[in-house]
Amino acid sequence: MEVYRTLQKSGERDFTEKKSRFIGYAFPVSTEKEAQDFLQIIRKRHWDAKHNVSAYVLKDGAQHCSDDGEPQGTAGVPVMNVLLKNGVVNAGIVVTRYFGGILLGTGGLVRAYSHAASLALEDAGIVTMCPCKNLSLSCSYSQYGKVSALIPQYGGKIDKSEFGAEVKLQFHIESERFHPFRTEFTEATSGTIFVKVEGEAYFCE
Repeated sequence: MEVYRTLQKSGERDFTEKKSRFIGYAFPVSTEKEAQDFLQIIRKRHWDAKHNVSAYVLKDGAQHCSDDGEPQGTAGVPVMNVLLKNGVVNAGIVVTRYFGGILLGTGGLVRAYSHAASLALEDAGIVTMCPCKNLSLSCSYSQYGKVSALIPQYGGKIDKSEFGAEVKLQFHIESERFHPFRTEFTEATSGTIFVKVEGEAYFCE
């Protein structure tokens, strides 16, 4: 598992260039099917638009783009380049164009589609996803103060707390910080508390 950058949420922005309206949509995806499904949703929403240009880049290396009727290389590639230059994966962008009757030329199209894609990406926001260990432990109330203070020192975040006969915590810590955390945690608690690894998952940095 490696660190990667992706979208925080879906984004949408639009602007007008020489009477042509460009609407950019950025959206998180994890498979090619999800990217194609989102494109179909936009096509149905904007069935009367001249073009619905699309691109996506996945974490596994898959990438695709389409000019959707625009001159070759003036739309899909510029949109995909916005994703690539920002180092964003598991993400797709669709830019819808309503033609305003004025030709923009090759350079104008490249700039317009790039701008629409960048606006959508900005609205969606970019986050860094880090591989983390999902952890759990049980401790006494007298130990809770020390335990809850040590976890954030290593960038850990508590996901769930249960206060019954004893305190039960579920939390996560970046995988690369886990071993130094466990070493200090064992020393700080004199080995009286067992930290269980429940699995591994991605979390926002």
